[in-house]
Amino acid sequence: MTNLSVNINKVATVRNARGENVPDVQKFASECERLGANGITVHPRPDERHIKRSDVFSLRPLVKTEFNIEGYPSPEFMDLVLKVRPEQVTLVPDAPDALTSSEGWLVEPNMEFLTAVVDRLRDAGIRTSIFVGTDVDNIKAAARAGADRVELFTKPYADMYPSDPEAAVAPFVEASRAAHSVGLGVNAGHDLNLENLAFFHKRIPFLNEVSIGHSIIADALYLGIGETIRRYKECLV
Repeated sequence: MTNLSVNINKVATVRNARGENVPDVQKFASECERLGANGITVHPRPDERHIKRSDVFSLRPLVKTEFNIEGYPSPEFMDLVLKVRPEQVTLVPDAPDALTSSEGWLVEPNMEFLTAVVDRLRDAGIRTSIFVGTDVDNIKAAARAGADRVELFTKPYADMYPSDPEAAVAPFVEASRAAHSVGLGVNAGHDLNLENLAFFHKRIPFLNEVSIGHSIIADALYLGIGETIRRYKECLV
């Protein structure tokens, strides 16, 4: 089974636009779980333009499935996740002002740094996932860094999917097999949606989890969150 983790950052973006608590991020997260989501993902950024540090602390006792916190492992981020202790931390190489994640780690040049981060998280009982592209050697380096999983950056797949689905998915099939061969679990995320997710899921072996935010929240504007989650989960059967 491939789990669906719903990224709720965009819900926080809407809330922050008015400076009040509508929509309620905590209530929305609980509702997503009730409707079948297998996890909740947040990506708190230093400027708190969507998810705030206070949200992360408020969500921790409410999330009953899997809490996944994404972010660049700055001292402030590490302090946060070591206090909150989610089930999973996904390490991304984003600059503080990045609009969204746009590339994965080059693991080998950052090996000492990432290994130290992974060691601290493991000591706290937190599963770690390193955000990467499809380069096989880079994925094997993530295993040497001690990660439990990799999260495959799927924007290149999403961009190519409309014109050539098979060519789009091929590097991800190879990447997933390579990850599995060195003992890594496989997550995936970025620009996956109702048009391309089922095909991706059918082709990718060993896929543990997809993390999807923007598309789910956009689809929910038309379909409602319950129907949206149902349709996304159908893509993962």
